[in-house]
Amino acid sequence: MPSIDQSKILILSTNGFEQSELEFPRDQLRAKGATVHVATPDGETIRGWDGDDWGRDAEADLGFDEVKTIEYDALVLPGGQINPDILRVDDRAIEIIQTFAEEGKIIAAICHAPWLLVEAGIAKGREMTSYQSIKTDVINAGADWVDQSVAISNGIITSRNPDDLKDFVAKIVEEVEEGRHERQAA
Repeated sequence: MPSIDQSKILILSTNGFEQSELEFPRDQLRAKGATVHVATPDGETIRGWDGDDWGRDAEADLGFDEVKTIEYDALVLPGGQINPDILRVDDRAIEIIQTFAEEGKIIAAICHAPWLLVEAGIAKGREMTSYQSIKTDVINAGADWVDQSVAISNGIITSRNPDDLKDFVAKIVEEVEEGRHERQAA
C-alpha cells in the first residue's frame, strides 16, 4: 500500500480535455507528493477545452507508445466531450486502460471518460457514474449507473463532472493508499 507521496500516477489524454478535469487532479495529486505524468498520443503538448472555447495547453511527459503500465499505481482519465471520444477509437489508449485493469491498478474516469471504460470492456457489472448525457451508454454496457459525486467499484472510480473534482481526487488518494485490487481481466 503506497502512500500517495510515494505513488506514480498516469493521466491519459488528448486535445479537447475538460480543462479542470486534467489540471485539478494533476495539480492536487502533485501537491500531495505523487509523481504524475501526462501521456498523449504522440507525446506532444495538448490543448484543453474551457467553457465554450479552447483553453490552456497541458505539457506531455510521454507518448502512448512509451507508457509502461508496470511503473504506475493509478490511471486518471479526464473527460470533456472531445477527449474521450477521440481516445475511444485509439487502440493504444484502450490497451493501456485494459492493462491497468488486468494489473488490478486504480482507474479513475470523470465526466465523459467512462466512455473509455465502456470501450475497454470493463464497465459491465460495476457501479458507475458519468456525465448525464452518457448515462444510457454506461447502462447499455452493463454498469449499474448511480447519480452521485463518486462511484467506486473494486478500484474503478467514476465521477460526474467538474463539480465533483474534490471528491474524485480524494477517492483517488484513498484507493491508491489501499493498494491493488483483484479483479477479472477486461
